[in-house]
Amino acid sequence: MTTRRRAFMVGAAAMPTLLAFAPAYGKGKYDEGASDTAIKIGNTNPYSGPASSYGVIGKCIEAYWKMVNDRGGINGRKIDFITYDDGYNPAKTVEMVRRLVEQDEVLCTFNTLGTPTNTAIHKYMNQKKVPQLFVATGASKWGKPKDFPWTMGFQPDYHTEAVIYAKHLLANIKDAKIGVLMQNDDYGKDYFEGFKEGLGKDTSRIVKHVTYETSDPTVDSQIIQLAGSGANVFFNIAIPKFAAQAIRKVGDLGWKPVQYLNNVSSSVTSTLKPAGLANCQGIITGLYLMDPTDHQWDANADMKTWHDFMAKYMPGANTGDGSYVFAYAASYLMEQTLKKCGDALTRENLMRQAANHQKLKVPLLLPGITVSTSPTDFYPIQSIRLARFKGESWELFGDVLSHENA
Repeated sequence: MTTRRRAFMVGAAAMPTLLAFAPAYGKGKYDEGASDTAIKIGNTNPYSGPASSYGVIGKCIEAYWKMVNDRGGINGRKIDFITYDDGYNPAKTVEMVRRLVEQDEVLCTFNTLGTPTNTAIHKYMNQKKVPQLFVATGASKWGKPKDFPWTMGFQPDYHTEAVIYAKHLLANIKDAKIGVLMQNDDYGKDYFEGFKEGLGKDTSRIVKHVTYETSDPTVDSQIIQLAGSGANVFFNIAIPKFAAQAIRKVGDLGWKPVQYLNNVSSSVTSTLKPAGLANCQGIITGLYLMDPTDHQWDANADMKTWHDFMAKYMPGANTGDGSYVFAYAASYLMEQTLKKCGDALTRENLMRQAANHQKLKVPLLLPGITVSTSPTDFYPIQSIRLARFKGESWELFGDVLSHENA
């Protein structure tokens, strides 16, 4: 069944504030999905299916726009947020996005989640010239404005992240023998290609490479193969459900490799707790957002603001889940982009403003990491810091890293 969620309308009590900031009628320049009073934004998210742990991202985005509407909207216009469940199924994503564009007539889509799902709509969105903004996937293909000028990423790209892991292990692990678990799609392949680039002439250190399908019930057999390969390093390229299974199986087998975990599965709540925290000690990942379970951020002003937001707009939600931090940061960037559009709410101007951020400080990004874009640079965030899991949270180490300084 299709799930449809819409952001709450601005209440009557807030209406005077909204009207006070509303632009004069007839002054704006609009495409479909925008008017003097509203901006319509579309989204798909896996509220069901193998990647359903990411469903909280869509729920948090919806809550963010509720907050924005409660304080008067953006330049006096309320946000009408429409999100559908695609179950992490590319065919369903195509159906839902066509509905958003052709029936709901949204101005743009925002933070649609998943590499295979966004790949399925990539050409369609660019043929229709509808902005596909700040997608929730780090595939490197989202940063190619020459070929796809209507699509832009958000998070650090998987290729660069994997290069950094490869460089780190070569510098720190003697006689590394590497086993790789990879989701068998563009998401997994992007990580794997970056990893091989980072290894360079040492790709022969990969002694076993196994894949899984999202329809598989478990990855137990794959982990047994990796453990039997003689590998002393394990690179876990998996979404939370399968990443957690893999980590738990590594522990059950008594296998003791150095483990690298892709960032998209770094959530303590969605991945590490289901895997068993005792099995997660020493795992290395790359972070670009503050971890809400890391107490060093307790007194941070942005983290305090986020906790206040969560208490008011998402009461009862698990604030240890970093997916809520991700959703808040991405939504802030979208809000700032829409603000920059002023009264020219056309799709072309929206893309122009999205490609015009200079060292923007986005709440909850790690210190030293900012957002920068240009007409030739569609990678808003290009840096990470490495972190090692210790106790019940991630512990940062080393400097801010990018592809160039890895």
